Amino acid sequence: MIIQFRCERDHARRWMCRESMHINGEDIPVQIAWTATTEARPAGLEALFALERMVLRKGKAGGADMVKVTPEQSQTRTDEADAVVDFTTAPRDPHNSAKLYLRPRFNGAAGENAALAAILAGDLPVIEIVNERDGTVVDRGHPSAEVAAGLSGGLDTVMARTLSMLAAALSGAPRLVPQLAYSTGAPRQPAPYVLRGVATSIAKEIYRLCCYAPHWHVGWRYNDNADIWQTRDLSGPAWNVLADPGNHFYADPVPVTWQGRTVVFFEDLDHRVGKGIISAIEFDGKGPIGDVFPVLEEPWHLSYPFLIEQNGELWMIPESTGHRDVPVYKCVRFPDKWERHATLLSGLELADVTITQHNGLYYMFGAWRDGTGGYSDMLAIYYAERLFGTWQPHASNPILMDRATTRPAGNFVTIDGRLWRPVQDCTNGYGAALGLAEILELSPTTYRQAVRHLLKPGPLWTGRKLHTLNRCGTLEVIDGSRVQPKTTALLNRFRSSGKSSQPEWRGAIAKPVAERQH
Repeated sequence: MIIQFRCERDHARRWMCRESMHINGEDIPVQIAWTATTEARPAGLEALFALERMVLRKGKAGGADMVKVTPEQSQTRTDEADAVVDFTTAPRDPHNSAKLYLRPRFNGAAGENAALAAILAGDLPVIEIVNERDGTVVDRGHPSAEVAAGLSGGLDTVMARTLSMLAAALSGAPRLVPQLAYSTGAPRQPAPYVLRGVATSIAKEIYRLCCYAPHWHVGWRYNDNADIWQTRDLSGPAWNVLADPGNHFYADPVPVTWQGRTVVFFEDLDHRVGKGIISAIEFDGKGPIGDVFPVLEEPWHLSYPFLIEQNGELWMIPESTGHRDVPVYKCVRFPDKWERHATLLSGLELADVTITQHNGLYYMFGAWRDGTGGYSDMLAIYYAERLFGTWQPHASNPILMDRATTRPAGNFVTIDGRLWRPVQDCTNGYGAALGLAEILELSPTTYRQAVRHLLKPGPLWTGRKLHTLNRCGTLEVIDGSRVQPKTTALLNRFRSSGKSSQPEWRGAIAKPVAERQH
């Protein structure tokens, strides 16, 4: 198989300069057919990109950087391509004999200018891969902007995700094309947009000098009546906050009752080193008791401690994307001693792994990343007959590319015989809201879901974000983020220095959410 990229010679960018694409486990050769430019770019665009590279990326190269095409490179390849991917707005050559002719579209229009217009209008575009032989949409997705810094960063993210979608489309795997709406607002001028972004970046740097960011915190409550899945909102008993020492944040809470004790496990990240471990605290039916204590640490970052019972044993699958695998740990002494037992998948970034059983199979859901773009916009599913595998990829992996409905946000639940899962809605930023999604169809070859309800921070949960939901018995837990001045951690450390010889991060107690400043 040979793939040909059709690109504009006068606007060649780093993301175009590739010799192959990784498809179905193989590196497939890519030819570049450089064509004449059909549309001018906004005046001063490359100078603005250079400014962003210097200020936002500290001189680091990006996929949107311009490259020079040599005369030798500009010669159109004559090899017969099996598939053409046309990134231009030029008409398709009617004499082209490639069996597959794909053209990406951004909010319904082709070409780089369409992608830039969407970003300048205030959002990344919906990406469509169109088969120009018959006009069908092969795939559709909406990328997340969590790693998109500025206009050039937005373009880089869009093109990175376009390549991810193209790899899936060219693999021959069946695509499950979602229905995604897109807005068509008026784009702003590039110069004010970039300058505003640079100013915002500088303001964020100043903010980070004064505050720990992001700073997540865990909310909890005992709710004897209808839970969130029944009320579809955050009403009910007041939420409490599991207090932290200030220079650590707590996130991804997962409660479990085991051997007669109820314990909440969570990510515990030390801002000073930027690495998370798994910690826990016990609850007694009224609230937390004792101190927070560590239960699992590795040389790499750990988070999202998914728990599952199997054969009378308790197992943990923490997020381990920094190690590029999906490990499983066995609880050898509850709750504070865990040993690595097996690796379920290796050689991939799969975040917030969550497992359910359905129609006799185990299904593993996770936010998949292929090394580029955001961390929260592509869903991958794997299945197995047993928890310890062998795990097989779903026929349509990656299943979905949509920042609003992809990333897992807690355990599956069954309501009236129907399977549901919470999802992170990253439309307005990473972890900004929670969606409650009903799974309409799930098998090794099919998948359909529908988000029925959306939960956002507000008067009932005054954190700035909301991105995890779990329950054990009557204990409900969520999490969110808040502004955390660094001076608070220093004061807490000073106040506790004469009271306890324990490290300051262990002395966490519970306080009502109303007493916290967000």
